[in-house]
Amino acid sequence: MGDLLETPFEELLAESARTHGHICAGQVLGIRMALLGMRLLGLRDPKGKDRKKFLIYVEIDRCATDAIQSVTGASLGKRSLKFVDYGIMAATFVNLETGKAFRVIAREEARELSKRYCPHIADKYKRQLEAYKLMPDEELFEVLEVEVRPSDFDLPGRPRRRVQCARCGAWVQDGRDVEKRGEILCRACAFGGYFRLLRKVPELPKLQKETQEI
Repeated sequence: MGDLLETPFEELLAESARTHGHICAGQVLGIRMALLGMRLLGLRDPKGKDRKKFLIYVEIDRCATDAIQSVTGASLGKRSLKFVDYGIMAATFVNLETGKAFRVIAREEARELSKRYCPHIADKYKRQLEAYKLMPDEELFEVLEVEVRPSDFDLPGRPRRRVQCARCGAWVQDGRDVEKRGEILCRACAFGGYFRLLRKVPELPKLQKETQEI
């Protein structure tokens, strides 16, 4: 992509919509948030020469997060995107070289302020979509300079630790294991998981190839 800050906004929106599946106000908000975050960090090429220089912590699993990922190239698989489930429309951008970090929070009042910018649009979702393209950053976001100290286990690169759970046998990477009463455990065994085990599946289903009559 080259210089992100010189890329036309509509081009960024089109790319984000292809990733997310549709255009919405949350996409616009996420793009604006990502652009502001990169400016605050002093980075212009997050998908190129700057790709290893930052981490982003997103606090909500909504449309804006897909937009942030699309614009910056950050991802869970690359370990440059971290999800902390706060349910807040916010993201924290961390420069790994300088240590500078900024938490960008969407202002709730921006919803009402959208009427000032696009009063001719009756539908509130369409109005917010268009208004968020026009509103200044100060009206869209609150910005906090913060301190973030990522663990070595959270940084990109090869796993720094890999151990086996003493109960279920699963291999746990990146320091996510837990020592409990002298045992090394995965978090599901230590604290209870999001799932309840019913049974081990003894035989996996085979792919059925469809035959076509000629």
